[in-house]
Amino acid sequence: MPTATIAAVGSSELGKTDLPGRDLFSAALAEAFEGGPDPADVVDAVYVGNQSESYENQIMYGTLLAEWAGLRNVPAERVEACAAAGALALKNAVRDVRTGVHDAVLACGVEKMTAGGTEGATNALSAAFERALEQRSGITAPSQYAMLAQRYCHDFDVSEADLAEIAVKNHSNAADNPRAMFQREIDTEQVLESDYVAPPLKLFDCAPVTDGAAAVLIANEDVASEFGLGGAGDDAATDADPDTDADTVAVTGSSVMVNNLAVAERDLTFVEGAQIAANEAYDQAGVEAADVDVAEVHDAFTVCEALLAEAAGFAPEGTGVESAMEPEDRSEGWTDVRINTSGGLKARGHAIGATGLLQAVEAVEQLTGQAGDRQVEGAETALLINEGGLADAATAAHLLEAR
Repeated sequence: MPTATIAAVGSSELGKTDLPGRDLFSAALAEAFEGGPDPADVVDAVYVGNQSESYENQIMYGTLLAEWAGLRNVPAERVEACAAAGALALKNAVRDVRTGVHDAVLACGVEKMTAGGTEGATNALSAAFERALEQRSGITAPSQYAMLAQRYCHDFDVSEADLAEIAVKNHSNAADNPRAMFQREIDTEQVLESDYVAPPLKLFDCAPVTDGAAAVLIANEDVASEFGLGGAGDDAATDADPDTDADTVAVTGSSVMVNNLAVAERDLTFVEGAQIAANEAYDQAGVEAADVDVAEVHDAFTVCEALLAEAAGFAPEGTGVESAMEPEDRSEGWTDVRINTSGGLKARGHAIGATGLLQAVEAVEQLTGQAGDRQVEGAETALLINEGGLADAATAAHLLEAR
């Protein structure tokens, strides 16, 4: 079976921009293919992660972005799983290369969230909830996750200050990430003094509305050899880590699981789908949770990082909130993993359709020693967890290894 290898990565700037989605994609594509072959010479198929057509009144994203990549007469399609759309595109690309259907597949994601303003983004995200029982009640994404946070805090004696430390840690990481939307540090007091969005979640517990795009080329080893991945992120890095000299990153585990849509029908403090998806990715790669050096998990809200740290097997139940601590200070049973070195959705930004691929960009930079001041020494294995809908609605997990 061919090895699914990450041949190239790129992203646009993240934040509020006047650029339309197709131009954001063009920026990501240009970085990914800089110094390499022309996309038309290598790309056999395209998958586009895109959460909602409502922002730009645009469907047919497969055709649009294939056209803007200079591709003609190739299979290209949009995939959707709300905020897991980008990871779903990545999963499809990995599958196609592994099975030999294609030699090189472009997985990309784009979202122009600010086009619809706050109301437009709220409505678009709420479409991910069950229509009859949830949408019609007026419930929103922050209020849904606030229920999870309330239950988590109640069951495990977690405070709002504990959750705030996750936001502080992720902003600190983003301050060292030139790709990040918020390249500045914050302190616990700022988080706790920010306005409530849905108690116990405050403004600084929540990921921002973001415009952005990302592109990841998945290829077999022959095609990947035409690209210089070891230089990925040169514009976003300082000195390469001498202990991480890999120039190839393989996707050795890939899994997508869905559970159910309505939050009322699940355990609010256990993300079962994420646990199953992560374990499937581990099994495919032949690794365990303790082998993972860095992880990018879906921290749309601070409580998500805590819950996913536990689901991924990094932390014992009720201790996931300790992800903000140094490994030596965490409870017994924790691994030494570093989580959301990019700044996560919280501070790097959350351009919905691109998020799962932005996670891959960070992992590639870490595994090739190109992460600059946020580099984790000797990083060789990375886990990506990208959620769509609320927690268990859809979860994608990918295991990446330096080669």
